[in-house]
Amino acid sequence: MVDLEAARRIIAEFPASQAAATIIKHTNPCGTALGNNLLEAYEKAFNADATSAFGGIVALNQPIDAATAQALTQTFLECVVAPGCEPDAAQILSAKSNVRVLMLPDLLNAALSVPKQDIKPIAGGFLVQTADDQVADPSQWQVVTAQQPTESQMAELLFAWKVCRHVKSNAIVVTSDRTTIGVGAGQMNRVGSVKIALEQAGQKAQGATLSSDGFSHLMTQSEQRQRQGLGQLSNQAAACAIKIRLRRQMSWDW
Repeated sequence: MVDLEAARRIIAEFPASQAAATIIKHTNPCGTALGNNLLEAYEKAFNADATSAFGGIVALNQPIDAATAQALTQTFLECVVAPGCEPDAAQILSAKSNVRVLMLPDLLNAALSVPKQDIKPIAGGFLVQTADDQVADPSQWQVVTAQQPTESQMAELLFAWKVCRHVKSNAIVVTSDRTTIGVGAGQMNRVGSVKIALEQAGQKAQGATLSSDGFSHLMTQSEQRQRQGLGQLSNQAAACAIKIRLRRQMSWDW
């Protein structure tokens, strides 16, 4: 149930107007992607980290069609959640005995996307926090380089941030073509998360986008980015303003 909730929160970031898929393991996304259709989105998400996808939780933002259902049966998955399922797809999935398919018509309901409060048990009581329900709005972002990001670059930055905000901190997400290609999650220092994400991305990091969920050792991070050839970075600062850095503009003056 905890992984299902993590999957629901991520997929709710992406309206049904464009197909999206995410695969969750231990509450972190091992692959998230957008596609021209649902099959493409799922295959991109799966291939982002096929090893980790095994036994994962899949969330889709459109009703499952036959082609996607067929792809879903090609590996072991704990559960698939989607807003619906077409009859042909249901027949294909029903033949797979070890997968659970959950249909939630209100999966993308914005009112349900994030609970109003986060409650965590502690010794002797509970810690109640206001949930992070801020909607990512690029019009509120501050571009701090002379070179302005293109419309495509801004869309990639937005995608990267929508995924990164759901990764366990310290969180680093590297993306390309609206697909995660490297995820560094839950490390005790952010530089470690950067290393993990870039190692996973490998050569695909050339010209890619990196998103961070918080302030980090920027010079160390920028040097690693330069070696990998990353194109741009979005960084969630202490407040909620996002500052975007483009390659060859490495004056980290916060």
